[in-house]
Amino acid sequence: MSVDQTTVKRVARLARITVTDEDAARMEGELNTILGFVEQLSEVDVDGVEPMTSVMPMTIKMRRDQVTDGAKADDIVANAPETTGSFFLVPKVVE
Repeated sequence: MSVDQTTVKRVARLARITVTDEDAARMEGELNTILGFVEQLSEVDVDGVEPMTSVMPMTIKMRRDQVTDGAKADDIVANAPETTGSFFLVPKVVE
């Protein structure tokens, strides 16, 4: 896969960033280099390789699945200008 300046400008427009022609030319080369590295990954033979979450074998720590308030309500509203209990107090916006 290859990226041209038109594609770079289109991606920049979609990302809502301004790119000059000089930047687009530089980014074209950089993106093509990155895509070249990604294409090299397809050459690696991964048949029979198990997916892993870490380079060291370990058991994932489990916790009970229960609903809590996180015990952080007071910390969360501490910086609010106005509160009522552990709730934010805001002006009425709907009649």
